[in-house]
Amino acid sequence: MDLANNKILITGGATGIGLGLTERFIQENNTVIICGRRESVLDEVKAKFPTVITKVCDLAIESERIALYEWIVENHPDLNVLVNNAGIQKWVSVTDTDFYDSAKTEIAINIEAPLHLTSLFIQLKSLTTVMNVTSGLAFSPFAKVPVYSATKAFFRSFTLSLRHILKSKNIEVIEIIPPALNTNLGGTGLHDSHPSVADFIVSIFDQLKDGKNELTFGTSETRLNVSVPELKASFEALHS
Repeated sequence: MDLANNKILITGGATGIGLGLTERFIQENNTVIICGRRESVLDEVKAKFPTVITKVCDLAIESERIALYEWIVENHPDLNVLVNNAGIQKWVSVTDTDFYDSAKTEIAINIEAPLHLTSLFIQLKSLTTVMNVTSGLAFSPFAKVPVYSATKAFFRSFTLSLRHILKSKNIEVIEIIPPALNTNLGGTGLHDSHPSVADFIVSIFDQLKDGKNELTFGTSETRLNVSVPELKASFEALHS
């Protein structure tokens, strides 16, 4: 994809990886629209980056996803890049009494929302690129986040198919595959020892400049390229 002069929607673009993408795309001379549930957090990003366009939207709710698309059609019909970044991670066990309700929320945000948005936004004649943020856990799960890991495996599989399907529409599909990073995903402090989002973003954009469509970093690069026996060994080591 061209890295400049795009109009880009980034879901969950106010925090974590989404915020890192927002900042860098703005630096690369793009118009960036971000959406999220919390207006106060969106306002904080707007104060730091005045050119950013914000939209309050709860992606877990189907009607709000439709409203977001209709708002884009009316106000930003030249949007050409969709970044499906929003995601939640819950540290849960199937033995928890609230496991099913928790799982439904993760599935709604991590699977239903990006699939629905993709099906809507590919109707835009201006759309040239879909970027999906999956995870290194798509290759080998972490049992403390079983639903999150499964949703990312699902989303990677969908992304591979989507890349093939959208060739005929000349829409590029790019997968961003982060490892654990120093964000508040899953809860404050859980990932403090992991690499910074800033370093990750630098690597991702270097790979975009090289024309790659599977963007990795650190352990996610390893997971993408290892054999099945090595993935099994990695799973055993992680849970020993």
